[in-house]
Amino acid sequence: MDTHEDKVFLESLVKSLVDHPDTVNINRTVDEMGVLLTLDVHAEDMGKIIGRSGNTAKAIRTLLRVVGMKNDARVNLKINEPEGGKGMNSDISEAMKEDNPAAAEPKSLDEAIDDLKI
Repeated sequence: MDTHEDKVFLESLVKSLVDHPDTVNINRTVDEMGVLLTLDVHAEDMGKIIGRSGNTAKAIRTLLRVVGMKNDARVNLKINEPEGGKGMNSDISEAMKEDNPAAAEPKSLDEAIDDLKI
């Protein structure tokens, strides 16, 4: 059993969204930039993970940032295109990329929660 809270959280979240939970695979690596979670899902489930205009992927990343802040870690998510993927438009392509840590200052916990617009 994996004890990394970020990976366990992501796996639980993604498996609850997809039609093929048995094919969900998450690889976790740590380097000087922080934690990188790489997500693989069934080709038919990509739309559920990305969401319209990448909104679901953005929300998942925001939640992972909150989980990371709780554990004093920077958590990024990369979504791999599955075998047999249908290709993608620019919104989907952008949503699949990992966060660019150099592009923005780290947000406070309150700012990350505000991004969720709850």
